[in-house]
Amino acid sequence: MESIYEVARYFLGKEPMTHKKLQKMCYFAQAWFLANYGEPLVPNRFEAWVHGPVSPDLYSKYRGWGWENIPQEKQKAVFEGNGIEDFLDKVYETYGDYTADELERITHSEYPWNNARVGCAPGVYSRNPIALKDMRDYYGERIGKTYG
Repeated sequence: MESIYEVARYFLGKEPMTHKKLQKMCYFAQAWFLANYGEPLVPNRFEAWVHGPVSPDLYSKYRGWGWENIPQEKQKAVFEGNGIEDFLDKVYETYGDYTADELERITHSEYPWNNARVGCAPGVYSRNPIALKDMRDYYGERIGKTYG
C-alpha cells in the first residue's frame, strides 16, 4: 500500500489546489484503485463529511490552509508499487480540471458517500466511514468489474 501523503504530494505536484480539492482527488484515487485492483491504494479511511469524502489523516496535515490553495509541491512523490504514477495520471486527467465544488457535487451524487450519510441530515456533521466495499463495488460496476 502507498502513503496517502505521497498520493497527496503527487497531486500537489500537478498544481496548487485547495484542501477540499486535494481530499477529493485522493478519494477518487482510492476509489478507482479499489475498483480496478480490488484492494486499497492507501490504508487511510475516508469519512462522509458535509463537503464530501475526507481522510481525517490528510485533514490533520493540511487543515491550516483553510480555503486557500496549498502551494504546488516541488519534491517528487515516491511510491512503493510499480505503475502508481501512471494510475494517478489517469485519475488526474479525469478529475484535475474540475473545481473543488464540482468534485464535491460529483461525490454527493454517488452511492458510497450517500450510503455513509444515511440518517444524517444535510449539513450535519458526520464522521461515518465510507465503506471500502461500497467504493470498490460502485466504481467497479462503472468499469464492468464485479466482486463477490
